[in-house]
Amino acid sequence: MRHSLISNKISIVLKLTIFVLALTGAAQMPIFKRYYIADLPGLGWLSDFYLTNKIHYIFGAVLLFLLAYIFTLYLGVFSKTHCVTVSGKIKGLFFILVCATGIMRVIKNLNSVTLDPFTVMLIDWIHLGFAILLGLIAAVTFITGKKRYLKSLKDH
Repeated sequence: MRHSLISNKISIVLKLTIFVLALTGAAQMPIFKRYYIADLPGLGWLSDFYLTNKIHYIFGAVLLFLLAYIFTLYLGVFSKTHCVTVSGKIKGLFFILVCATGIMRVIKNLNSVTLDPFTVMLIDWIHLGFAILLGLIAAVTFITGKKRYLKSLKDH
């Protein structure tokens, strides 16, 4: 039996948020200008680092809010009747890792924070690596049909 923790509207907002974060995260690297994607009509904004950085921050805050909402909903409503699947635990762990390293990136970009270049590079690469792994895990669980986050305790 399929169980949905969140409504379809929240699911659409979450998927849109993740798409915008992936797009603006990729735009932090100069790939859109390098491969002339930003030259396509309507996509020139993808080559503006500062604009895509601000959009990434805004949607990062939206993602943190949505994840807090979903976690609170699970603890308050579903935790007594449902358990988190293995793929749900893995994806949840990588969401936490991506968010934690994203927060570290925000902190390192503050004017009052100065870090050595190696630490800056390390934070950036770890965030990028976790984001790529999360995307790969999500794709594999989607393809294999193990995309559910919850299952009923009655199904055991």
